[in-house]
Amino acid sequence: MTKPFHLGWFLQGSSAQAWGEPWTGNIGQDWRVPELFCDLARALERACFDYVLIEDSSYVGESFGNSREIYLKHGLSVPRQDPSIMATLMCAATSRIGIVPTLSTFAYPPYLLARLVATLDQVSSGRIGWNMVTGSSDFAAMNYGMPGMPEHDLRYDMADEYMQAVNALWDSWEPGAIIADSASGVLVDHTKVHAPDFKGKWFSTRGPLNSGPLPQGRPVIAQAGGSPRGRRFASLHSDTIVAGVKGAAGMKAYRDDVRAHAVAQGRNPDTIKVLFLVSPTVGETMEEAQLRHRQKLARAEAQIPQMLAFFGKITNIDFARYDLDAPVDTLDLHTNGHQQSLDDFKRVAGKRSLREAMMAYKGNSGSVELVGTPDAVAAQMAEAMDEAGGDGFLISLNDVSRRAVAEIADGLVPALQARGLTRRAYAHAQFRDNLLEF
Repeated sequence: MTKPFHLGWFLQGSSAQAWGEPWTGNIGQDWRVPELFCDLARALERACFDYVLIEDSSYVGESFGNSREIYLKHGLSVPRQDPSIMATLMCAATSRIGIVPTLSTFAYPPYLLARLVATLDQVSSGRIGWNMVTGSSDFAAMNYGMPGMPEHDLRYDMADEYMQAVNALWDSWEPGAIIADSASGVLVDHTKVHAPDFKGKWFSTRGPLNSGPLPQGRPVIAQAGGSPRGRRFASLHSDTIVAGVKGAAGMKAYRDDVRAHAVAQGRNPDTIKVLFLVSPTVGETMEEAQLRHRQKLARAEAQIPQMLAFFGKITNIDFARYDLDAPVDTLDLHTNGHQQSLDDFKRVAGKRSLREAMMAYKGNSGSVELVGTPDAVAAQMAEAMDEAGGDGFLISLNDVSRRAVAEIADGLVPALQARGLTRRAYAHAQFRDNLLEF
C-alpha cells in the first residue's frame, strides 16, 4: 500500500503568464490585483496542500534573438510582481497552508532577507518558507549593479556562506527571550538576544535581528538543486526540494542521491521532502482527458518559439540562432544558468531535432505524464510514488485559472484522499510540522 505523500503547487510568479490560455478570463487586465493567487491559496488550503511555492525572476528576458520582443509580446514571465508582497496577501487569505516566496541571495543582503522572512513567519503564525535561489541570469545580476553572475559552482559556495549568515541572524534570539511580564515590566530578556557579528569571505552582518524571533525558529527552506553541486547544497540546507527529473526511474535515482548526500553531511534524510513537478490533465472521462491532453499538445506545438525563448531565459542560450530542424546533438549548448535543466533537455533530445526535442521536453511537461479521470490520475500518482520511494508532487500548470485550480483541488484531490494518499486535515498549525507529519 502506498504511504501518504505531500502536495505542493509550483506557482508561476506572474498570473499574466496564463494570458491567452483557455478559461483564464480577463487576466491580461486583472493581473495587477492578485485575487487569483489568493483564491488559489484558499482552494489549495481546503484541499490540505502542504504549500504554494511562488516562482520568481527579477528581469525581462532577452536571450531569444537578443531581443525582449517575444517575452513581452507573449507575457513570458512578465509582468511580474515582488513575491514577498504576493506571499503576504496569500498568508492573509489563509490560516494553515505554507507559503513559499522565491528570494535570491544575490538580490538581498543577508540581514534584509533574514528580517523580511522573519516578519513573514510572524504575521503568518509560522507558515512561511523561503525558496532559496542563487540566481542564474546575467541580465538579473545587471539589474542589481553586478557585471554578471559568478560561475555556477562558485554561486553555491557563496550560498553556503549566505546560509550561515541568515541562520546566525535567525538564531540571534534564544527561545524564551520574549517574557512580556507586566508585573516585572520586562518585555525582552536581554541576556537571550545576541549579535552574531558574522564575517565571511563574501558576506558579513552584525545583528541581532530587531524583528524578534520566528515562530518556527527558522523558515522552511525550499531549493531546486539539480546539478551535482546543487544537490549537495540542497541536501545540506533544504527542508523540501523541487525536482523536475523525467520518469519514475529518474525520480528514484534523484531522490536516492539527495538522501545519500544528506546522510554524508550528517542529516536525517527523512527530514527532506523531495517533491516532483507534474502537470496533470484531468477529465470526467478518459476520452475527455485524452482529448484535452491532445489539445494541450497542439497548443504547445504552435508555441515552439515561445517555449525555446523561455528555456533560453533560464539557460542564457539564444535558441533563435538555430534551425528548428537541426539535430540537438549537433549543437554546442552550454550554460552558466540552469545546468540540470539543460542536461535533462539533452538527455530527452537524443538525436531529435530542436523542434522535436522541445516538444518532448516541454510538451509533455512534468516528471511523469498524468492523464485521465481523477481516480485514474490518482492511481498513476500512487504508482509513480511507489517507484520513486516518496515524497510527493508539486503541481505546475501554465494555464493557471480558477477552473484549472478547481479541477485539482475539487476533482483530483478527493480521489487521492479516497485512496488514503493525501491528508484530509492538517495535523499541525505550523508549516514545518505538517511537512514532517509523514
